[in-house]
This record gives sequence, structure tokens and C-alpha cells, in this order.
Amino acid sequence: MTDTLRPVEQALPDAAPTASGSPQKLKRSIGVVGGTLLTLSCVTPASTLFVVVPDLFSSLGTATALTIAIGSLLCIAVAFCYSELGTLIPSAGGEYAMVSTMAGRLAGWLVFVLSLLVVMIVPPVIAMGTADYLAPIVHLNPSMAGAGVMLLATLAGLLDLRANAWITGVFLVLEVIAAAVVAVLGFTHSQRGIGSLTSMQVAGSGGHTDTVTAMLVVSGLAIALFITQGFSTAVYLSEELENPRRNVARTVLATLAISTVIILVPVVAITMGASDLSTLTGGDISSMVTAWSNSAVGTFVSLCVALAIINAGIVMVIQNSRVLFASARDKAWPEPVNQSLSRLGRFGSPWVATLLVGVPGALLCFVNLDTLYGVTGVSVTAMYLLVAVAALLARRGQHRHTPAWRMPLWPAMPVLLVAVLAYILSQQEMTYLLWTGGITAVATLYWAFYLRPRRETRWLVSIPEDVQA
Repeated sequence: MTDTLRPVEQALPDAAPTASGSPQKLKRSIGVVGGTLLTLSCVTPASTLFVVVPDLFSSLGTATALTIAIGSLLCIAVAFCYSELGTLIPSAGGEYAMVSTMAGRLAGWLVFVLSLLVVMIVPPVIAMGTADYLAPIVHLNPSMAGAGVMLLATLAGLLDLRANAWITGVFLVLEVIAAAVVAVLGFTHSQRGIGSLTSMQVAGSGGHTDTVTAMLVVSGLAIALFITQGFSTAVYLSEELENPRRNVARTVLATLAISTVIILVPVVAITMGASDLSTLTGGDISSMVTAWSNSAVGTFVSLCVALAIINAGIVMVIQNSRVLFASARDKAWPEPVNQSLSRLGRFGSPWVATLLVGVPGALLCFVNLDTLYGVTGVSVTAMYLLVAVAALLARRGQHRHTPAWRMPLWPAMPVLLVAVLAYILSQQEMTYLLWTGGITAVATLYWAFYLRPRRETRWLVSIPEDVQA
């Protein structure tokens, strides 16, 4: 059964669903600048640098910058796929709308599950890091602090998207300043030359130096892809971007370029500036900053990171709520659930979907989520692979003549991407593969026993009327 595309009707003034059950349309209210600010905030370079990158330092040592650089190069091909598909299918459903339309509804459903898994796990995990970076001024329980951040992000997510673009823009400036401070201090206190970036060394047990193998780098690429993964938020926001045919690609590519610089440059500086290999492998960036300067600078950077985490929470709640809104509008659930999730509030935001994202996120802050970083890396890689497959099919049939941004080097680019991502998946830990596989298996059963038998009334992917060819 091919995908069913249908126009999205203009929402009623009170933002309630129409009597006939017609799907609603989000308001176009942001341009490239606002979209880039929101998307960069979802990448949240500073919190990624301080929360995720230290895990790579612990396993990859001096090879961390190289791994992130390789991951960023792969993300260029991924960004090309997102840009072309996002301008063809500018829907709040993001990946699932694109893949459903191009590769079939089952593939789209699995992408939806993978994307939902990623965006539901990451916000509370990052939010729990707030307490560590507020420690210079106040000591908080990590779970309580994380839950507070998630609830604050939920309240912000209920506001108008344009207002959120300015809020997150201010926070983004602060986290870029923090990343810049780390870069300047690292370079000015350099302990080793540029050749250290390819020395492939990590501190082992007992003070020994171990060699980072090529297989370890390949395994780390799943997390490296996740580090800059937030550029895909531009596709989730495509239904609210003005002139999406032009602005989606601009936002995706600009965000990837900026976020790569903001993250990679400080990583290079830290690698060169760490006092010794053991300190680098330990990954305590805050302590390194304090050692390079003084406690006041360390406190400033820590507070900037705390604000970056709050910023990321706001944008991720916005993104996740749009995914749930779109899935309800496209009839993924029983009808009472669809009607609730598709309701828009007075500010034009999907308020029920926002609450269902933020409140469970706050509760997840009280759950041990340490192992889920690995699951997230597998999910991101698998999602990118399916998006690349959809990009291979983006120029067939009616889509061949649809006005859209077109990637260079097609079809070689998506073909190469599929091969590389499949290999990266094959090198991940079996535990993470089994967790992700189990979740997708359950999702497939839901498809087989609920969605597929109701194919005429369920999982009907829609494209906003004002951007159809």
C-alpha cells in the first residue's frame, strides 16, 4: 500500500479540530534566522561538549577530535538527504513523513519510533546534568534539578514559537561564549602539537598508555553522529518555516556547519591543552578550565553550560511535541488520542502534545538512563540509514518534477551513506542493538495488528496544502 498524501486544512480560529476531523496546520512564523537559532539550540553545542564529549574522551582519548571530524563529514551527506527530502515533504512529522512518502508506511512508522526514542531519551538525560554545573553556587539533587528543567522547558514550549526563538537565541549566545572560552584557554595552554590529534592514544589502567584502534573509532562514530544530530530539527520545524522550499535546506546546512565549528574547535583545544593523557581521558572539562584560569572563570563557564542545558530542554520539548502532533494529525493512534494530541493552544502550539512530552520527561529524570546513550547512538544511525534510503527514492514518479532543493552527487551520495551507516551499525555493542531491535519489533507488531488492518483510516501521511506542487 503506497502512502496516502492529503492536504492540511486551515485551522479554525479557536485552534480546535474541525467537526469533520480535518487535520490542522501549524502557523508559519519563523524565517532562516529564527529556525537556525532554534535548531542550533537543539544541537546545544555547549551541553554536548560538556556532557557527551567527555564520554568519548574516556574511550578514544586523543582520537576524539578525529572521530567527531569524521562524523561531521558523514553528517554532510546526511544533511543533503534531509535538505532534499525536507523541501519535498515539509511536514512537522520530520523523518517519518519523508520516509513514509518515499519508502512506504511501514518504513516511515519505524523511523517515527526511532526518532521518538531519540528525542524522548535525550532531554531528561541532559537535564540531569544541570545540577553538576550549578554546583558552584548551589547544590541540588540531579534528579530534582533535571525534573525542574523539564517542567520549565514544558512551560516555555506552550508559548508562541517566535517567542521561543528569541529566548533560545539569548541562551545560545551564552553557550557559544562558554565554548569559545574553553577553546581560547585550551590553545593558549597547549601541552602538545597538532600531531597529537592523530596519535590515537588513551590512558589505560595502571597508568599505561593504550592505542585507540580503528574499530574503536568506527564504534565511536555512532555517538559522533549523535553529537551533531540536532540539525534535523530544521525538518521538524519545516511546517512553521516561511518559504520552506528555500529555507529548510539553508537552515539544515547552516546549522550543521556552525555546530560543527562550535563543538570541534574546543575539542581540538582540549586535546592539545590537557596537562597529560590521564587528565584528557578523565574528561573533566570544568576542572581543566579552572586549572587553565581560575575559579571565577570556571564558575562562569559552568553557569553558561547550565543555561545551555535549559535551552536544549526547551527546544527538544518543542521538537518532540511537533512529532506527536504530526503523528496524531496523520492518524497514528486511536481516534480519542488523535483528537487530543492535535489540539492547538492560543499561542498556536500543540499544548496536549507538549505536556505529554515534558511531564514524562520530568519523571524519567528519576530513572537510571546511563546505558541509553548507547541505544540513542544506534537509533540515530539506523534512522539516518532509512532517511538515506528514502533519499534514493526521492526522484521517482511525481516527485521527480516537484520544486525542491536537490543534493549534488545523487545517487552516489545516499548510496555511499547507506553502506557506511550499515557498517557502523554492525560495529555497535550487541546489548544496544538488542534493545533497539526489541523496541522496533514491538513497533512492528503495533503496525501489523493495528495500523495495517486500518490502512484506509490510519497512518495517513499529510503534506501542508500551501507547499504542495
